[in-house]
Amino acid sequence: MDELNLKQLTLAVRTIADEKNLPEEVVLSVIEQAIAAAWRRDHGERDQEVRSELNVNNGTANVFVAREVVDVVGSEAHEISLEAAKKIKKDAVIGDMIEESYEVSSFGRVAAQTAKQVVLQRLREAEREVVLSEYEDKIGTVVNGTVQRVEPRVIRVEIGKANGIIPQSEQIQGEYYSVGSRIKVFIKDIERDNRGPQLILSRGNTEFIEYLFRQEVPELETGAVEIKAIAREAGRRTKLAVASTVPGVDPVGTFVGGHGTRVQAVMNEVGDQEKIDIVTFDPDVEQFIKNALSPAEVVKVVINEKDKRATVFVNEDQQSIAIGRGGQNVRLASHLTGYELDIEQATAVAKRTEAGPKKNIEDSLLDAAREVENTSEA
Repeated sequence: MDELNLKQLTLAVRTIADEKNLPEEVVLSVIEQAIAAAWRRDHGERDQEVRSELNVNNGTANVFVAREVVDVVGSEAHEISLEAAKKIKKDAVIGDMIEESYEVSSFGRVAAQTAKQVVLQRLREAEREVVLSEYEDKIGTVVNGTVQRVEPRVIRVEIGKANGIIPQSEQIQGEYYSVGSRIKVFIKDIERDNRGPQLILSRGNTEFIEYLFRQEVPELETGAVEIKAIAREAGRRTKLAVASTVPGVDPVGTFVGGHGTRVQAVMNEVGDQEKIDIVTFDPDVEQFIKNALSPAEVVKVVINEKDKRATVFVNEDQQSIAIGRGGQNVRLASHLTGYELDIEQATAVAKRTEAGPKKNIEDSLLDAAREVENTSEA
């Protein structure tokens, strides 16, 4: 391809448009950008302002080079003197942009290659844009995809006609992705940057968990139960606060399912290494914080509403459970409740306030038993 044949290009517009499922004006615009790039390569300078127009009827092209009218010309490629500008446009004034037209018939080999590269690159971008626009209304849903390529920082996934990426921040920690495997992904967003549009997918966000539960818990659709909050560290642990809108319906039991089948189905999708705690939401903040710290048993909660903080008192044997490995339990409970939680030992507080010795649970049970005996004797 020593020369760029404009007639062939003109004929190719319709063929390319049909093949790529793109509007003809998009393809025409791409080819015009390529002609401008090729002209710049042969006759102009890199950052010169050049546009072109292709005449589809006779296969000719014109290139238009824009230059600014100035007093003193610093760069011939970008600026033109007032005197020279007036020859092109009689009423030209300083600051005007003057366009000069050049007819184009052929290009050298290097410029032709430049044009070819521009056409291929721009067509790919246009094609991606058309494909991705079909996914605009699928943002916020979960679809099936096939792992195409595994890179150090992103996983490339094919979804139907489109391709998307799961960035590291959206992956499930510790999850192994093998090329060719089928996975469910949440369509998070379409990101548009210099490299063209990109589908951003996720398996690590809270919406993914919510979607999976919606598939397993039909009562969510009927409105009998609802998810009030989710806190997640993908691949490690998720806490779900749930509530029931119907008297007599146990929200936690509804989400767990008979013999744990519903929660197990979700865990099968995200991996068994991710623990899922389902706790009851409570409008009473103190009770909600107690529930959120499950499985730890809480003695007392002191709330500082102004700073959205709460001090949680637990017995010594419950302290490590409340905090969790690496502070995970208390961190997720904080996210779930919206309160910064500080865990303190209840026995130490009891000593500090010189309160009487704290009864343990066995003593409380004995007291209750005695009370029952006394009332029955009476």
